[in-house]
This record gives sequence, structure tokens and C-alpha cells, in this order.
Amino acid sequence: MVVRIEPSILSADFTALAAAVARIPSADLVHVDVMDNHFVPNLTFGLPMVQRLLEVTDLPLDVHLMIDDPDRWAPGFAEAGAAVVTFHLEAASDAVATARAIRAAGARAGVAVKPDTAPDGVLAHLGEFDQVLVMTVEPGFGGQAFRPEMLAKVEAVRRAIGDADVWLQVDGGIGPDTIREARAAGADTFVAGSSVFGDEDPDAAVRRLRDLAVG
Repeated sequence: MVVRIEPSILSADFTALAAAVARIPSADLVHVDVMDNHFVPNLTFGLPMVQRLLEVTDLPLDVHLMIDDPDRWAPGFAEAGAAVVTFHLEAASDAVATARAIRAAGARAGVAVKPDTAPDGVLAHLGEFDQVLVMTVEPGFGGQAFRPEMLAKVEAVRRAIGDADVWLQVDGGIGPDTIREARAAGADTFVAGSSVFGDEDPDAAVRRLRDLAVG
């Protein structure tokens, strides 16, 4: 199974994002957290920043929308050139239609669930999604501790996915001490923020995480 490491720029220096992304050439994708201070109690950046990042890096972007009304806004991020656009099941009025609109705009369609959300609404329409994100912390802020009770949800989603071409992502508290557990539960795509950008050599941190997940 392919392993993907996605450093989250939520933990990078917001005043020098181009330089931060340039320091992680070994990353598979760059994870971009878009927050609106409504769906989650934090505010980051929006489409203009994503468009600018696409101009300064060749790494694909996985845009994680923690926003209200993703049905309206998600396709625009795909049209801008994001490789993956992930929205929250809890915020969508019609998750299937939104996923189809993202795909039609040229990106992989991801759907995310918070820790307290059962995955049933995702699993019932699994063929409509290219990625399922199981949050292993409450979304909104970086640096939180990994919640091991979420591993049972990861395992359930992995069983449902089977051999289908659907990425299973985990986000929250992923680092050297937790990535093996998440991998054993079935995750193949790992978002890591502070464990990458808190390191003196972020790219070395990416490579270590990949080695731990594969080993």
C-alpha cells in the first residue's frame, strides 16, 4: 500500500509560506487548512492564498475545508488547481453532489468526519469519494494530542474501502510516536504539522515519518 506524507502548513510560518513549502521537497502533498471561524473557531486563509501557493510550488495541494457551506465553495478550489479538495460531512448539505462537483472540476474529492461523527454517512456513498479523512483531533487548531480511540473508526473505514482507490487519511497529532498505530489501523495518508515544521530539518522529518509508516 502506498504511503503519503502531507505536511500541514498550519504549523508553518504564515509570513513565509513559500519558503516553508520549499523546505519539504520529499512531501507527497502539502496540506492546506482553510478555516472560516464559523465551522471551527479559527481563521486561516482562503482561495487567494491557495492560488498563490500553487504559483510557488510544484507539490500538489490537498485543501482541507473547515468551512460552512462547502457545497458552494469547494469546487472553486478544485478549479484553481488543487489536487485534492476535502470538505466536512457535517457542513455539507449534499455531500455526494459536492464530491461530484469537485471531481468535475478536476480534483480528487475528499470527505472528512470529526471525532464525534460516525462514518456511516460516508460509507453509504463510498464510491463517490476519492479520500476519507478521519480526524484524530477536534479540527480547528494544530498541536493537539492524538486521540487513540479514533483508531477503531480508521479500522472500520479501511474495511469498507478494501482495495478500492480511496485514500484513507488521518489528521491530528500525527508524529513519530503515533504514525505506526495509524498505519496499522489502515491509514495510508498522514497529515503532520508540528512534527514536521517544528523540526530543524522539516524534510528529514518527512522522510522519517515515511520510513516509520512503511517499516
